Amino acid sequence: MSKLVIVSGLKPTGELHIGNYLGMLKQAAELQNSGKYDCFYFIADYHSLTVKYKPEEKKREILNMAVDILAAGIDSEKSTFFLQSAVPEHANLAWIFNTITSVGELERMVEYKEKISGGETPNVGLFDYPVLMAADILLYKGEFVPAGEDQLQHLELTRTIVRTFNKRFGKIFKEPRGILAKIPRVMSLDDPTKKMSKTLPKGCLYLSDSPQIIRRKIQSAVTDSYKNIVYDFEKRPAISNLILIYSEFSGIPIPDAVEKFKSANYADFKKDLAEVVIKALKPIQEKREKIAADEDKVLKILSKGAKKAEVVARQTMDQVKEKVGLL
Repeated sequence: MSKLVIVSGLKPTGELHIGNYLGMLKQAAELQNSGKYDCFYFIADYHSLTVKYKPEEKKREILNMAVDILAAGIDSEKSTFFLQSAVPEHANLAWIFNTITSVGELERMVEYKEKISGGETPNVGLFDYPVLMAADILLYKGEFVPAGEDQLQHLELTRTIVRTFNKRFGKIFKEPRGILAKIPRVMSLDDPTKKMSKTLPKGCLYLSDSPQIIRRKIQSAVTDSYKNIVYDFEKRPAISNLILIYSEFSGIPIPDAVEKFKSANYADFKKDLAEVVIKALKPIQEKREKIAADEDKVLKILSKGAKKAEVVARQTMDQVKEKVGLL
């Protein structure tokens, strides 16, 4: 019996932070290590081209992300790990999906509207992002997609594309389902109303941050005017975000963490939180240092993964081309 297929990608736009780790990478490694799934994990470098960048910096970002992903637990012997751009079928399948996707469906995408209102330059690639995402998933006949709540609308569009394609040309694809991250969004340390983001560096804990930087950022994290420590994201988002981070890195359930610190002040809690994060990130950082020391090995891992992914991608494209009437 063949394994169920999981597909997921990360966009190389800056350093990875604990939100990326807790929201995707940690779960991706757990799914990989369960032995239940055939996992395709890729660096979404085509997706990252929708914003302005410098080519030389982009190359470094891509390589750094590969190192971070490997250090965070993705094992190239257990998962197919590769660069999106190394498999041209991603773009080829996206073009075919473009021809069956309406402009109206793309105009409804909330993330596109948020990015434009946030100052990003409108371009066709940014607008068409969800169609390429659909191709990313369906190229490998993905059945499950680890996704945050902000990606669920894109995933629903993928399901719509599957239904449209299968009805028009004959059934090839299954409708993929999302695997929601086990935790809510990790929010910014200096603005708990916003998701932790590389664009808000003061409120962002990067996987590469030194112990000194982690302590400083956590000590300066926003809390509130209350004195007690509770977990209530609706009424007390700032302290709840810190409790969430503590729970995830310590392994202590949130109710137990709240009980542990019920008599503590914010300063003492933050001190403990910083040490928990430092301890949890230490093995990742040590592994990262070793991996980064051999860039050629990282490139070989990506190349090997791309060759493995290409075999599956070509099989899918052959099926698609036959169905849609291409030679």
